[in-house]
Formats: sequence, C-alpha cells, structure tokens
Amino acid sequence: MNRKILVIDDEEMLTELLDDYFSGLGYMVSIALNGKKAMEMLRDQPDIILLDVNMPELDGFELCKRIRKHVSCPILFLSARITEQDRINGLRIGGDDYITKPFSMAELEARIEAHLRRDARGKAVNQMVASDELIVDFTQRTVTYKNEEIPFSKKEFAIIEFLITSAGQVFDREHIYEAVWGLEAAGSSDVIKEHMRKIRAKLHQATGKEYIETVWGIGYKWIK
Repeated sequence: MNRKILVIDDEEMLTELLDDYFSGLGYMVSIALNGKKAMEMLRDQPDIILLDVNMPELDGFELCKRIRKHVSCPILFLSARITEQDRINGLRIGGDDYITKPFSMAELEARIEAHLRRDARGKAVNQMVASDELIVDFTQRTVTYKNEEIPFSKKEFAIIEFLITSAGQVFDREHIYEAVWGLEAAGSSDVIKEHMRKIRAKLHQATGKEYIETVWGIGYKWIK
C-alpha cells in the first residue's frame, strides 16, 4: 500500500517540488497551504506529515499542537529557523524531527523512510493493548477482562480500537464515524452515540469500570 504524506507549507514552489519528488517514489502526496486546510486533510489519515514552521496566521508550532490531538503519525518540521531553541521547541510540542531549510531531498527521503520504519515497528509490537486488566487484542479482534471475553460487534470493536490507540485524545462523532465507516459512508454520525452507549454498558457490566469519557460539547476519549 502506498504511504501517504501530508505536506503543510505556504511556499507553493516547494510544495510542488516535494509533490513531484515523492509522487515519483510512489508516495501519495497531499498539499495544504494553510492550517485550516491541513486540519481538514487529517481525515485522510496521513502516514507522515511534513510541517513548515513559518506558516501564515497559524504557525507550525501551534498547528502541531492541534494536529497532535487527532493523529499519532510522525511529524517532521521543515524550517528556516536554525536556532537550538527552535529545534527544542519543535520536538517538545510533538514533532518527531526538525529539518532546516535548505535541505537535501535525498536526506529528507532517508529521514521519512526511517520514521515510517520506526512507526511500523511500533505498531507491529503493539498488537495488544492493556488498560488495567482489560486486554484489547488487535490481531484476534477480541476484548477480554480477567481472561473472560467481552463480546463486541465488528463496528464496536473498531471504535474501541480507534479510541484506545490514541488514548487521551478527544474525537468528535464525525471523526470517529469517518475513521470506522470510511469517508464514503452514506449514513450519519448520529449512530456513534448509540454505539458508545452499548460499548460503555458492556464494559461496565464486565468490569465495573469506566474506560470511555464523554467530553461534553466535543466528543469522546479513551481514559489513559
């Protein structure tokens, strides 16, 4: 499967160059020239993000903070800022790498490949997630508590998987619906409310605990 790169930069000449280069390598490249468009394109679930620091209206550092609430993929800053403090700030707020402009395309390619390999290894290792004594096995598609399986439908399990792999992050109903049903689904995100009710009831009946929190007016999150 072709890996997806989201490039967020207001320099159109650079974005065209990146698009041509990485499309030629088989990547699926999407371009956002501003922060608003970038947030919309997160719905495509990129595998890696290239983010400029000096963005108009909303700079890259602030945008990174917002992006991190929705995705866990690697974020590589591209910036003309070369001070040590800028690099430190970028890494501390959620960036995975900081590459100064001008840069070599070959080096950028190597760094992207390295981050994607590291991300893939992490996902391969984390085929099972434990939350207290609750075990979610992504390979077997099962949820167990104290070695007793809790029955969930395919869609219910998919919602649990989506939330628990980004534990602590808040997602609205539309985002969850698109992640589980797909962007082309013809239904309504209203079904999420009923699915959440069933999931929480099953979890509480089996464990006596709450694992999913409703953030009123915003959405839902898996409690860390």
